[in-house]
Amino acid sequence: MINIYGIKTCSTVRKAIKFCKDNDLEHTFIDFRAVPLECEKVKYFATKVDINILFNNRGTKYKDLGLKELNLDDNGKLEWLCKENMLLKRPVVEYDDKVLVSFNEEIYKKELLK
Repeated sequence: MINIYGIKTCSTVRKAIKFCKDNDLEHTFIDFRAVPLECEKVKYFATKVDINILFNNRGTKYKDLGLKELNLDDNGKLEWLCKENMLLKRPVVEYDDKVLVSFNEEIYKKELLK
């Protein structure tokens, strides 16, 4: 089973969902705007993927919160990801005890179409 975490208005999340549908991959979409992720789930992602890949420092939320000025270290980034899921790069795709971040069709083909 593939879990896709993100928000429904995100174009890359929609691409990930479409990829799964087009390739008949069983998946579940979890909208973390509607149901925020627990910190344990975010920490789990951070054990699978580098925190700098997981942490979106280009998004509106990052800018609105003024986080650039804080020069966050990895622990600070993890703390903020737990408090504010909108700082996660989207989508976060969880499958077979692995995690992918963002949408890259070639990587999805290689990893999910085995």
